Amino acid sequence: MTDNQPKRILVAPAWPYASGPRHLGHVVGFAVPADIFARYHRLKGNDVLMVSGTDEHGTPTMVVADKEGVSPREIADRYNASIREDLRDLGISYDCFTRTTTQNHARVTQDIFRTLYDNGWLIEQTALGAFSATTGNTLPDRYIEGTCPICGYPQARGDQCDNCGNQLDPVDLINPRSIIDGTTPEFRETKHLFLNLPAFADRLRPWLESKTHWRPNVRNFSLALVDELKPRAMTRDIDWGIPVPVEGYPPETKRIYVWFDAVIGYLSAAIECAANRGEPKSWREWWQNDDAHHSYFMGKDNIVFHTIIWPAMLLGYDIGGEIGAGKPLRQPDDVVASEFLRLGDEQFSASRGVGVNVRDVLERYDPDPVRYYLTAAGPETQDSSFTWAEFIRRNNDELLANWGNLVNRTLTNAYRNFGEVPAPGELTEPDQAVLDAVAAAFGPVGRLIEQSRFKAALAEAMSASTAVNQYISEQAPWSVIKADRARAATILNVALRCVDGLKVLFTPFLPFSSQKLHELMGYDDVLSGPLEFREVEEEEGARHTVLTGDYSGWRRGWGPTDLPAGQRLREPEPLFKKLDPV
Repeated sequence: MTDNQPKRILVAPAWPYASGPRHLGHVVGFAVPADIFARYHRLKGNDVLMVSGTDEHGTPTMVVADKEGVSPREIADRYNASIREDLRDLGISYDCFTRTTTQNHARVTQDIFRTLYDNGWLIEQTALGAFSATTGNTLPDRYIEGTCPICGYPQARGDQCDNCGNQLDPVDLINPRSIIDGTTPEFRETKHLFLNLPAFADRLRPWLESKTHWRPNVRNFSLALVDELKPRAMTRDIDWGIPVPVEGYPPETKRIYVWFDAVIGYLSAAIECAANRGEPKSWREWWQNDDAHHSYFMGKDNIVFHTIIWPAMLLGYDIGGEIGAGKPLRQPDDVVASEFLRLGDEQFSASRGVGVNVRDVLERYDPDPVRYYLTAAGPETQDSSFTWAEFIRRNNDELLANWGNLVNRTLTNAYRNFGEVPAPGELTEPDQAVLDAVAAAFGPVGRLIEQSRFKAALAEAMSASTAVNQYISEQAPWSVIKADRARAATILNVALRCVDGLKVLFTPFLPFSSQKLHELMGYDDVLSGPLEFREVEEEEGARHTVLTGDYSGWRRGWGPTDLPAGQRLREPEPLFKKLDPV
């Protein structure tokens, strides 16, 4: 592949559980960063495939269903629909946001499971399983809390301690308890198939060591786990999930572990997307192509599944069964994990009922200020706290006062005095300097996005906006026009060209207001268009809905624009609103 050919970029946001509404702590890790990355690469002209969906199997969904007295399928259907709507309204531009309860996903999952079993990587062992003393059902690891036996943290989960990051089993916890009703779990011996993770350590370690470009929290945490790997159960004692394709594991009592099938979703969703487009083999261009690039996005509590378990599964699958068809599947190139978003001193947590739901925020505020806050103040490399006061301050003092103010005064002056993009005269040194400053911003902003340094990339774009604000304040076309209309025309032409370039810089971060600005500046095409729901039909009439978009007609180009003089401007409207204190 030559430098001027489009690169194939797989963008893989983590799969949200369809067991309740999602909160800001979820989307700050998997959704907003992934969308910034995907939109940037589309603007560059790369061939992006962003796929994911709702994670619907396993005990998290069963627990909610038990509480409400309905079936797990009803819960999955309800929250798949609501999460899809949240992500659409937040502008997360998936090529295919699907679900794990599709026939396609079950077929792909069972192929990988059976191939790992046939290759000897799934071994049968007995273990102590946790069951609810109240219902008799299996308790999910994450619904069991106790004191960590390693660091003493009192709210460690049954699968991992959020304080020290070590993998745990519920039986390891000191004084374990169900977070549902506080009862002590019953531990019973049960038979399962375990992924033999220690057998992959010698291949995982050098692979992880080579990832020097990864965020330190991801690389260091993953390397620390390699020497402590233990076989991990990939089946569960439940009747909701994908059946185990191995004799002796009846579907009435045994199903595949939810995290085994969830990570396979990146592959199965790519396969589904290709089929939905009528190009059923095209997914291989992303999954079996040496020139493709895979970037995964998540919160830090999901690191182990994406840097240890999923790579081990891919190594074990090797050249594969039915799906692989004789060629290996691509390993992750980058795993981008954010730290935790907190509400005051508490970590956002759906299972603990701590957080601010995405829907509640979007019913009160436009999506771009939410995206701006989550990028500028989010937990990219360290935990951060969400407060309404800080959200409003950043909207009013940064987004509105800087970028919004620049757009409003530039367009208002140009529209009132010319009604179009005025023709420029000879450029002065300050004119050329500010145009050069905006043009120069594309390089660092793009590089920072490629490095998943989204906070720094947004700050760089805002810095370019500040430079243009300073230029227009110093040149004061509203005053100059009284004595020299031609010079005022030149100043406003330069300012409009800068705003048009900045519009592109801000598009990955602020897609809704960027499209609005695109239209106000007289364009009729699409820079960042609407997303849509499409119904997909599988075998025997089974149907489900995916979130997608038709991105083929969206404008491409990552660089300064060519805004023509004489283009008619539309009557200006503010891009952002001043928010009142809560």
